[in-house]
Amino acid sequence: MSEKACDSHADDDHRRLLRRGGAATLILIIIILFIILITWSILQPTKPRFTLQDATIFTLNVTAPNVISVIIQITVTARNPNSRIGIYYDKLDVVATYRNQQITYYTEIPPVYQGNRDFNVWSPFIYGNEVPVAPYNGIALTQDKEAGAVVLAININGRVRWRVGDFISGRYHLHVLCSAYIPLGNSKNTGIVVGSGVKYQLSQACNVNI
Repeated sequence: MSEKACDSHADDDHRRLLRRGGAATLILIIIILFIILITWSILQPTKPRFTLQDATIFTLNVTAPNVISVIIQITVTARNPNSRIGIYYDKLDVVATYRNQQITYYTEIPPVYQGNRDFNVWSPFIYGNEVPVAPYNGIALTQDKEAGAVVLAININGRVRWRVGDFISGRYHLHVLCSAYIPLGNSKNTGIVVGSGVKYQLSQACNVNI
């Protein structure tokens, strides 16, 4: 057999070996993805559960019909109800709204990993200094305070990932909505004076969407 024929035969063997190796790798990847899919469907991850525990009001003033100043500290708990799935909270931003209008700046909660059936407690300050609002909202807030109760919405937006064993999912958008009924000036309010603020116990379950 000539040297040229031998080289051609060696090249064919090399190509067949590469094709077999590529096919084996592809099959292995498909098997791994199939196992992950089956595991994921069996485990069925459950959304985390958020609760707005309390809100401490330091400032909630209408300085002009269309200007509001706010300083609030809230306590929020998040519980992972899954027994085999962990949760990465990659990004969480908290903001308060009144009658669907933002009245504070965004406050960031540091990223954290939440293990199986674990829970976390966060107590961020959210504030807004002379935030412009629609004039009718400034008037409505003044009226609500005089009536003895204000309802604020605490919104938490972020990104989460699920962890099952060594597998980590892609990022999912998280939106949490907590309704905060603040009985300001109400004769039956249960506020506790904390320094220059008043703390109100809420223990309000939040609506969670992923």
